[in-house]
Amino acid sequence: MDALTIPMKIEPVVTPLRPGDYVPAAVADAFVPPEAPLSMPAQSLKHFDPASRMRAITRHPSFGIWLARLFVFGGGFVLTAYGTYQMYKVIEVGGVTLLEWGLLILFIANFSWIALACTSACAGFLSLLFVRHDPPVRPEVLHQRTAIVMPVYNEEPARIYSALEAMIEEVEKSGLGDAFEWFFLSDTTDPEIYVAEEQAFLAMRERLATTRLFYRHRPKNLNRKSGNIEEFVTRWGGRYAHMVVLDADSLMTGETIIALATAMEKDPDAGIIQTLPLIVNRNTLFARLQQFAARIYGPVIAAGVSLWMGRDGNYWGHNAIIRTKAFAAHCGLPVLRGRPPFGGHILSHDFVEAALIRRAGFAVYMLPGLTGSYEECPPTLIDLSTRDRRWCQGNLQHSRVLFAKGLNLVSRQHFATGIMAYMASPLWMAQLLIGILLVMQASYIRPEYFPSGFTLFPSWPRFDPERSLELFALTMVILLLPKLFGVTLGLINGTTRRGGGGAFLLALSALFETIMSALLAPIMMLIQAGHVMHFLFGLDTGWDPQRRDDGSIPFRDIVRRHRSHVALGGLSLIAGLTISPSLVVWMSPTIVGLILAIFLSWGTGSRAAGVALREAGLLMTPEERCVPDVVARANFLAREREGLDADGPKGLSLLYEDSRFRSLHIASLPRQPRRWQGHIPAEWALASAKLADAETLDEAIKWLQPKERMAVLLDSSLIAALLRLPRERPNREAAMPTG
Repeated sequence: MDALTIPMKIEPVVTPLRPGDYVPAAVADAFVPPEAPLSMPAQSLKHFDPASRMRAITRHPSFGIWLARLFVFGGGFVLTAYGTYQMYKVIEVGGVTLLEWGLLILFIANFSWIALACTSACAGFLSLLFVRHDPPVRPEVLHQRTAIVMPVYNEEPARIYSALEAMIEEVEKSGLGDAFEWFFLSDTTDPEIYVAEEQAFLAMRERLATTRLFYRHRPKNLNRKSGNIEEFVTRWGGRYAHMVVLDADSLMTGETIIALATAMEKDPDAGIIQTLPLIVNRNTLFARLQQFAARIYGPVIAAGVSLWMGRDGNYWGHNAIIRTKAFAAHCGLPVLRGRPPFGGHILSHDFVEAALIRRAGFAVYMLPGLTGSYEECPPTLIDLSTRDRRWCQGNLQHSRVLFAKGLNLVSRQHFATGIMAYMASPLWMAQLLIGILLVMQASYIRPEYFPSGFTLFPSWPRFDPERSLELFALTMVILLLPKLFGVTLGLINGTTRRGGGGAFLLALSALFETIMSALLAPIMMLIQAGHVMHFLFGLDTGWDPQRRDDGSIPFRDIVRRHRSHVALGGLSLIAGLTISPSLVVWMSPTIVGLILAIFLSWGTGSRAAGVALREAGLLMTPEERCVPDVVARANFLAREREGLDADGPKGLSLLYEDSRFRSLHIASLPRQPRRWQGHIPAEWALASAKLADAETLDEAIKWLQPKERMAVLLDSSLIAALLRLPRERPNREAAMPTG
């Protein structure tokens, strides 16, 4: 129940709370700057008039980009055609049955996906090998103002504030700090974290002595992150030519931030310029596997994608710079008809925003040579699957956007790629199941060697084993080539080679990562297939905050999460041994991965295992061996803040005891009192009643639920009621008269 209907008119009373609590109204400007609104209308997916483009497309794909697209897509088509021919020859011996036709169709869908990824990585390898990718030269002056915005939702304040402070320090040292303003855009709903955010913000403002740092809290996270950014643009977007959007785990060097602003100023056609974030600060084995893979293979993949995309690129939602007015005019997200998971608000908003701003005539591209962009990743397999569930729903929603009017063909390719990233898992699983059925058919169903009708030769239901092995080898080569390209470049590049521990340890780390990826792949296949089926049956995923620390997950939760995977692996082993030992050999990577799912998830989620491998020199990255200054500074500040946050009052207790903090908090609330007009939120009514019944502060805090505490924090009249309570219960016996 969202609200209670009260048969009376109740209005919060705004009164001076305590002597010394009064602060000038201008103190509110310490939290937010003067407003400069922009309109952000929702865009139509069914109608588009090319004449409505804000900017005519002045740079069309060059000959080199068309050549890269021909190489990537043409090469992928040739590989797929060859693989399809070989697969047909494998199954056509003795005639093609209905099941075999199904196997061939699924093979084409899956093989084309990995073939395209391989040719794209090959293009990236050649590009990094022979083409220089220099970042923009830093100017002496930046002529336009840029906002750096960090949307947060129930995150650990020590971590996010330390990251932004480290970035601010680097930009200020450059001498170009006046061109940037910094925002925490909080959608936090946890009252304890909300108070901690404000407390950390005020301490940070004093520490940096800058007025270009702002904090805004939104009571309800309407439309999640995209709604958070939209609210910022519609309130303050007119102040800024550009905005750099960060995630709560983002870090960027000052040079990288300045380079993005420089590139945007020099290219008036640019709408979004994306960086390639590398993973840092990871300690668990699972996270360090991702960190190593992103550092060694990621640049090859990103360079290939950047090469064939050209100026028709994509946006990953963070660590990128955006032209604010173009974004406001053309990137308002529509609400999809119908209910979630396929209807409602668009979850994976970044792909859609890139497609819409490209439709408006602005370029979207990546700077693959620009380093100094970092992020973190989920620490365990279960945490990754939780995040993946949300991404899966968002990407499948793109099937509703794929055929929108006026979109660039490459933008449609981005949507198709995102959809296929999750549909590949159920398709691979279906291919495996059909393969098992065919083996069962050959083992248990008596073949009809001489069917009705005249034939010169008997019909032999069998496969061509020699071609089958050749096709398997080709598939493995295509799967492993992107990794080989990354390792090759790592061995050639002295910084990467030394950062990986030398040629031998780098190659050994790549081998270990490949084996672990092969074991984890069938688990992820089942998890993602489950996500897809979950959404096909119409269930919504919601949006939970991401866990970012390295704390381990209880073993019983791991068992509960993976017991079905282990059971399926065991059944596959028993069935394979019953049907044919050769089937077990063929499916051995899948079977082993599933049977060991619990121990793989538990072991890879261990911080001790990750640290042990680091001490042995495995899975090392250059950023881990020589930590970038901005990362080291952010980590130092986070540890320092965690020590400070451990002491002192928190939440409502801090608001009660610290008059200065309370004054600033009240000044940041909306200045006009809300008028309920007989219809008030349930949490406000309950909080008011509990405060009226409580005799002490501790009693009130104990009774108030999280939503009710949030109602107190957001309403000055409830804060006044809180302050009327004594800290301790009065000693009534001492107050009684004697005699």
